[in-house]
Amino acid sequence: MREQGRAQARAWIFTSATLGDDEHLSWFTRSAGLEEAHTLRVDSPFDYAGNARLYVPARFPKPNESAHLPAVAALAARCALALGGRMFVLTTTIRALQTVAEMMKELLAADLDGPEVQLLVQGTMPKRALLDRFVQARRAVLVGSHSFWEGIDVPGDALQCVLIDKLPFPPPGDPLVQARTRSLEAMGGDAFNDYFVAEAAISLKQGAGRLIRSESDRGLLIVCDMRMVTMGYGARLRAALPPMTAVTTEADALAWLAELAATHQGAKPDGQPAVSDW
Repeated sequence: MREQGRAQARAWIFTSATLGDDEHLSWFTRSAGLEEAHTLRVDSPFDYAGNARLYVPARFPKPNESAHLPAVAALAARCALALGGRMFVLTTTIRALQTVAEMMKELLAADLDGPEVQLLVQGTMPKRALLDRFVQARRAVLVGSHSFWEGIDVPGDALQCVLIDKLPFPPPGDPLVQARTRSLEAMGGDAFNDYFVAEAAISLKQGAGRLIRSESDRGLLIVCDMRMVTMGYGARLRAALPPMTAVTTEADALAWLAELAATHQGAKPDGQPAVSDW
C-alpha cells in the first residue's frame, strides 16, 4: 500500500462501518500501512437507543463449559418462540453451529402450543437459497456461522433478533493469527489488546450489524458471553457496538420480543421484504 501511495499523487478514500473501533481506525490503518491517513468517524442516523435492545445474560455458562451450547440453544429457542421466528443465530464455529442447530430442532419441535417455527441451517442449501427461504417462510430461524456475520442485508421486520453464541475472538492456534501476533509483539505491541480484542470488536460489530438496517428497523441483539460485562475488555467491546439500550433480565428481553411480535405487520402488499448479500 505504501508503494502504491508513493507511485503518484492521488486521493485514496476507504469507507466502511467496520474499519476500526477507535478514532484513528487503527484496526484498518495499521494493517494497511496507512498510519498517517486522515480519519473520520460519522455517527449513524439510526435511533439505536429507541429501536434496539442489547441483552447479555448475567448468569450463563462460560464458553469453555460443556453447558454453554445447550444453554445457547435453549435461550435461542425461547426467543424464537416469543418472536415467532424472524431470527438469526450466529455461531463462531461450525461445530457450535451443528450442535446448536440439532438442539434447537428438538426444542422447537417439542413446542406444541404455538405456530410452527421453521429451522434453517447453513450448509443444507446454497447461501442465497437459504436467505430467500428465510424471508419467504416468515416464521423461521436461521442458524449460521461466518458466512452470515457480514454482507447480509435483511431490512424491515423480516429479521428482528440476532443471537451470538460467544465473543468472536480469533482462534489462537491459527497459523495466520500466530504470525500476526508475533509481528505485533516484535514491534512492541500488546497482542491481546492490539489484535485479539481489536479483531473481536470488529467481528462483533459486523455480526450485530445484521440487525438494524434502516431508520425504522427494531430488534434485539443477544450475546451469550458474560465476559462482555465481567472482563475489563468488555467495556471496549460494548463501546464498539451501536448504542443500543441494555436490558438486564431474560424477562425484559422476552417482553421486548413479545412487543415486536405484536406489532409485526409482515410483508408489504407489493411483495416480500428485500434481502441481499454482497
